[in-house]
Amino acid sequence: MSSNTRVGKADYYEVLGVSRDCSDQELKSAYRKQALKYHPDRNPGDRAAEEKFKEASEAYQVLSDADKRAAYDRFGHAGLGAQGFAGNPFAGGVDLGDIFGDLFGEMFSMGGGGARRASRQQRGDDLRFDLTIQFEDALFGTETEIRIRRLETCAHCQGRGSASGRGPTVCSQCQGRGQIRYQQGFFSVARTCSACGGTGSVISDPCAACRGEGRAAAEVKFHVKVPPGVEDGTRIRYSGEGDAGRAGGPKGDLYIVLSIRAHEFFERHGHDLHCVIPISFPQAVLGAEFEMPALDGAVTIKIPEGTASGKQLRVRGRGIPYLNEKGKGDLVVTVVVQIPKKLSRAQRELVGQLAETLKVENRPSSPGLLEKVKDLFN
Repeated sequence: MSSNTRVGKADYYEVLGVSRDCSDQELKSAYRKQALKYHPDRNPGDRAAEEKFKEASEAYQVLSDADKRAAYDRFGHAGLGAQGFAGNPFAGGVDLGDIFGDLFGEMFSMGGGGARRASRQQRGDDLRFDLTIQFEDALFGTETEIRIRRLETCAHCQGRGSASGRGPTVCSQCQGRGQIRYQQGFFSVARTCSACGGTGSVISDPCAACRGEGRAAAEVKFHVKVPPGVEDGTRIRYSGEGDAGRAGGPKGDLYIVLSIRAHEFFERHGHDLHCVIPISFPQAVLGAEFEMPALDGAVTIKIPEGTASGKQLRVRGRGIPYLNEKGKGDLVVTVVVQIPKKLSRAQRELVGQLAETLKVENRPSSPGLLEKVKDLFN
């Protein structure tokens, strides 16, 4: 007794896990999920997974075709007749490139589809050069000359890569397609041609100077202009000053990454300059005015009467310039009252006389006050 191969087949909608009124996109997403799960390459030697993969592919082949889906919805498997599944899950025109996208790349291909060649032209690599500058250079800007090594277009072959200058020829291994195709089970597999790297062409007579690369390493001088106001880690980009591209492709970029040396007296906080200066007890009590050296010239500091140790005095517009903008930050001076460790007899007598007139009640205060005092010196 012969058996009908259609008897006992699972419902196509159940195979893919979709409803009977699903959209084309829902159908495609469901099939992609099943195909990725049970694909033979992901389940080598697993016959059950391979059968599920074929079953899902069969279901998608039918349901993705409007006419077949209408016949199947009305009559079930019997309605497919001679136009039904013929053994190859992709015979009905299932586009695996569309289904799998970038996951499998060029692995899957339908017969007759054109191979995609890799372009011989490629953009050159970006380069990085770490440049250390002085603290003052970040404030005022500077210009300097550096030496970098980069790939330049070969002068012997003008970048063609061939000794004769005629350039690349068609790859004999892939016949210019950029891919080698072979059959694996019930589908065709395409691999990038190893002889030409997928470009479809090769250099048959490579230039001796660049070995067919079309580029050669060279050391070049480069002029760098650092604008005022740069910070540590600032990147300066020079477009088209990186490695030369392959086969006439565009050049990469050059990035100069700045590192700024610390200064002996000044620190940078954003666009403000900070420093600490000592003052005497009389200056703190009576007030004073004096000049101190700064990075952009002398600056006058005015100490108000009764200034406490740790007070910050701000001088407007004497800090770091704003990068590519007008204006500067401020100079912030923290004053610290110096207490002499040793006094002469005469000085001790004078301080003693002063102490008699300055009575301070030594009462305990909140520990929080002590912490605030400490913060002034941190």
